[in-house]
Amino acid sequence: MRLSPRATGIAAAVITVAIWTGFIVIGRASAGRTLLPFDIGLLRVLGASAVLLPWGWWLTRGRRDTASSSLLGLSPLPLRQTVLAGFFGGFIYAVLCYAGFFYAPAAHASVLMPGSLPLWTALLAALVLRDRITPARALGLACIVVGDLVVGGASLLQAFNGGSVWKGDVIFMSAAFCWSVYSVLARKFGLEAVRATIAITAFAFCTYVPLFALLTASGVLPTHLASAPWGEIAFQALFQGVGSVVISGITFVQMVRAFGPVKSTMITALVPGLSALGAVLLLGEPLGWNLLAGLALVTAGILFGVRATRQKTTDLIAARACPASAGAPKQS
Repeated sequence: MRLSPRATGIAAAVITVAIWTGFIVIGRASAGRTLLPFDIGLLRVLGASAVLLPWGWWLTRGRRDTASSSLLGLSPLPLRQTVLAGFFGGFIYAVLCYAGFFYAPAAHASVLMPGSLPLWTALLAALVLRDRITPARALGLACIVVGDLVVGGASLLQAFNGGSVWKGDVIFMSAAFCWSVYSVLARKFGLEAVRATIAITAFAFCTYVPLFALLTASGVLPTHLASAPWGEIAFQALFQGVGSVVISGITFVQMVRAFGPVKSTMITALVPGLSALGAVLLLGEPLGWNLLAGLALVTAGILFGVRATRQKTTDLIAARACPASAGAPKQS
């Protein structure tokens, strides 16, 4: 039994939020362990590449039209789309995401990366896709931003005490911006979920891996890969690569195709509150009033945003399901 486009989008949203929440909780639990942030970034790329690069080669094998694939047949997308999507959604996002942990704690990442996605995406969608920001959507965005700040406000205020924490905060915000660019590009180009995820992984493999090897071999970039336990290496490759890239990468683009970039990133705004709740249940962190208030504000913001875009999404799904009726006048 095939799922409807809306049911598929809902399932993709649940999986994406679950994996992104796990990414934050595991990031907090792994802080200070054997591997360095850029080591985890390498394992992320290698783990995803082990699954997706053979898949990309299989999709492009025997093609006569080389313009429809790139990177020696590893990416099933044209070169321009591969470079743009791969740079923002693969290479630079991974570099910024893990670089931020050099300066700021994971608590800042849980607020600033998924929490700022709706704001960045709404602005980019308005600029690139001419998506109008309605008053209801603006109110929803405001509630989400305030809710995320309430959840992690205490830790964010520490950035003003001096030191280098603010650098990590800026990096995390930049990482969120890059992922928002990728989500808008996915909608603009009409990228299919599997092919888009393969493309950004192929680009990351062809750029991140050789750059990491060059910098570590020359002593510029430190690494703990040689001394790390094999179990830790395998776990990070499986979760960061297969889970965070392959599975959530596919489900995220599927969610964007079903609901649009703005509504999708509003849904992912649940991640900061859920990751904080996961830290309470799994890591023993205290459950404070700020977490409860933040979750309430984020939920209210999502409801406002969903209400503002529901009719537009319904019309789009109906038009895709029945193209012949897309231009027919509505009956009163």
